[in-house]
Amino acid sequence: MRREREEREERPDADLRERLHAMESKVRKLREIRNQHSDRARRSRDQRNAVQAQYKEHRETVDLLIAEVKAIRAEVNLHRERRNAIQDQLKQFIAQIKGRRGDKDAKRSATAEYHQLKAEMERLEETFETSSVGMKKEKEMMDKLKRMGNRVGELAPEVKEFELVKVDLKDLDGSIKTLKAEADAEHQLFIEAIKRADEVSSKIDEAFAHRDFLKAEGDRHHLEHLEHRKEADEVHAQIEEMMGDVNKVRDQLKLAREERESWVSDHNEAVRAEMQTGAQSEAVADHLVSTLLKDGNLTFGGTMAEDGARKDHRGGDGRKKKNMRRIDMSSRRRR
Repeated sequence: MRREREEREERPDADLRERLHAMESKVRKLREIRNQHSDRARRSRDQRNAVQAQYKEHRETVDLLIAEVKAIRAEVNLHRERRNAIQDQLKQFIAQIKGRRGDKDAKRSATAEYHQLKAEMERLEETFETSSVGMKKEKEMMDKLKRMGNRVGELAPEVKEFELVKVDLKDLDGSIKTLKAEADAEHQLFIEAIKRADEVSSKIDEAFAHRDFLKAEGDRHHLEHLEHRKEADEVHAQIEEMMGDVNKVRDQLKLAREERESWVSDHNEAVRAEMQTGAQSEAVADHLVSTLLKDGNLTFGGTMAEDGARKDHRGGDGRKKKNMRRIDMSSRRRR
């Protein structure tokens, strides 16, 4: 205790220094804690960025799978439409075989009418080429062929849109077999396309699940990053607040040091001024001269006031002896 008291007396700013040391130690610990939070935030950010990069790459894979399944579904729809169209064509052919060609009251499709007109035109052309007819009959046949041709031209675009299989109208049985085979083939392609679409759809489901997992992981790492960043910011705010107090103590120590240095400088300057001689300082010389003039005493060659006093004493003895000699000589003359 005595030693500490002596040290405090020797260093009056010891309390401030101890306080500053404690505050700086706490600031260093807070900085370590802040850096730890910052490192965790940085790791979470890197993990988040890595997961997001995987998510972006995986999303491209998902987009490709989606495009593939859309293409397969379009193929499924195409095969279904072709199958249905061929089946409709087959039904119309079967209806023609059953004798519905001449049924004027029945509603005929464009394909049935088209094939009927084509068949009649072929029959008329064959009759016109192989037999001889009169001018009137020939003109009637030509007018009829012209009307049929115009009607066939009107029905052709609609028939070409739905008639997918070319058949021989003269061989109806063979045409029916061909249409059945084509319809079965389209149906098989339709089934296979559905299977492929289901396979790709299962891959898409797995890809969606993995995509959701990556998204959840990215969100989790992002929340961790924000949490650690917030903790680091809070500790940093404490550091800034404490650094304000540290700077205040440092300013106080600096002010005390400057005061001590100023006091020492003033003291040294005063000592140097006291030690100066008249030859070194004009002010000292003036002071000495004024002092000597005031005292009325001026001695040359001496260094102390006693020298002057001693000289005065010797001078007095001489005058006394001189007077004494004068007295002796008078006595002798009287004798």
